[in-house]
Amino acid sequence: MALTLPDRYPLAALPTPLTRSIRLERVLDSPPILVKRDDLTGFALAGNKARKLEFLLGDALAGGCDVLVTGGGPGSNHCQATAAAAHVAGLSCHLVMYGTEPARSHPNLALARRLGATVSFTAQADRASVDPALAEVAEGLAAAGHRPYVIPRGGATAVGAAGYGLAVAELAGQLTSLGLEPEIVVVAAGSCGTQAGLLAGVTAHSLPWRVLGATVSRPPTECRERVLRLARECGALLGGPLAEAGRVEVRDARGPGYGTASMAGTQAACLAASAEGLLLDPVYTAKAFGELLSLIRAGLQGPAVFVHTGGTPAAVLDLIIARDARKGACDAGT
Repeated sequence: MALTLPDRYPLAALPTPLTRSIRLERVLDSPPILVKRDDLTGFALAGNKARKLEFLLGDALAGGCDVLVTGGGPGSNHCQATAAAAHVAGLSCHLVMYGTEPARSHPNLALARRLGATVSFTAQADRASVDPALAEVAEGLAAAGHRPYVIPRGGATAVGAAGYGLAVAELAGQLTSLGLEPEIVVVAAGSCGTQAGLLAGVTAHSLPWRVLGATVSRPPTECRERVLRLARECGALLGGPLAEAGRVEVRDARGPGYGTASMAGTQAACLAASAEGLLLDPVYTAKAFGELLSLIRAGLQGPAVFVHTGGTPAAVLDLIIARDARKGACDAGT
């Protein structure tokens, strides 16, 4: 069906490739595995955030806003991507981060500052401390005569999710050209906007695909609730049918906890690198890929699509840390 297109500011190099993982299929003796390379969206190492920011930025500009306000952690891919998007559109950017200034600056934080973003810290370790701080910063900016546009952590709004609601048609066309119909689409779920957008798009186009989110930060119950709410809000925004609760699938991939590598994720990252030269970060994509491997080993019958959401700076930093420790995770057999 034809969907309503919200205001959009082009950032990403689309369509991103859909690649067949032939060597990995041989290693696993598995059905077809396809990787949607949204790590290659081509904008400031933004990965999946580029699709979301096209619509968030479009909405901000349509509303006459002059400063983007968002937040996350010092290693947030979303934060550096938002700083880059604001910069190219001629807007200011204020980032609110939980905790305190790190002793060693993460590449994403350094890039955000290089792009002119103002950065403040909540001085609280709780990630949720960012949320009320965003409102406080926006209130102060408005009092100073600015028109702030507040973006929740991860860009998880109906507008942001629209980027993936519309990406479904792109993916469906690529799969049709390959003559494949996936049984399942697997994606890392943090703030839940990407999975919600995919579910909204699959529902709008009446596709039978399962959309599975591997939650890496929130408890599965909370993640399911957020995905359903955002998917339904996104569906309404796009003018399509609304997702049903029974179609929300979430698996717990947190392992030791958010921001900490898991053994399953590390093993998955090593296999992806050795078989396909695919670079996965330890916090998001490696854990999600580990869940896909678990499904395959449990007997998944149909083709599977893995949505690679990015995280290149975090993956590279992980390699640097391993080098400094003079021991790589793959070499250590973990």
